[in-house]
Amino acid sequence: MAKRKNWKGTLFKWSKELISVFVLVTLVSLALDWYRSLDMPKGDAPTLQAVTLDNIPVDIIEQSHQEPVVLYFWATWCGACRFVSPTIDWFSNHYHVVSVALSSGPDQRVKQYMQAKDYHFPVINDANSLISRQWNITVTPTIAVINKGQIENISTGVTTPMGLWLRILSAQ
Repeated sequence: MAKRKNWKGTLFKWSKELISVFVLVTLVSLALDWYRSLDMPKGDAPTLQAVTLDNIPVDIIEQSHQEPVVLYFWATWCGACRFVSPTIDWFSNHYHVVSVALSSGPDQRVKQYMQAKDYHFPVINDANSLISRQWNITVTPTIAVINKGQIENISTGVTTPMGLWLRILSAQ
């Protein structure tokens, strides 16, 4: 009987520890998001009219009046983007996603990267960093959710599918 109580006590202790770590990681993540996005635009989204690598015109302000737009800033060389891009690819089948490849080389290189990874989300190649400067992007990945021309939220660094889904839901 003593072993059973000891097992339950250990399980309870570990559960408390895991919850504490989860809360701490969440708070640190929120603080980092807040700090990293201090210089990024707020309120009205900057105009972003461009053409994707597949020659499809994009106007995020206009598109955001139909449904929220997930704007994903990433790079082919970004380690954290390797964790986030599969989530973005999956979400692009269900939500409106526009991505901007930062400092990733010429169009052909970005296209080859997309094909090699089997990603299908639309990509604007920001080879000259004009878009990233306009948005003051300093961290990849950065994800902004735009709804009706307004920036609803911005997150930086790694995000989970659940975290992204909740951000999209909060923008609707």
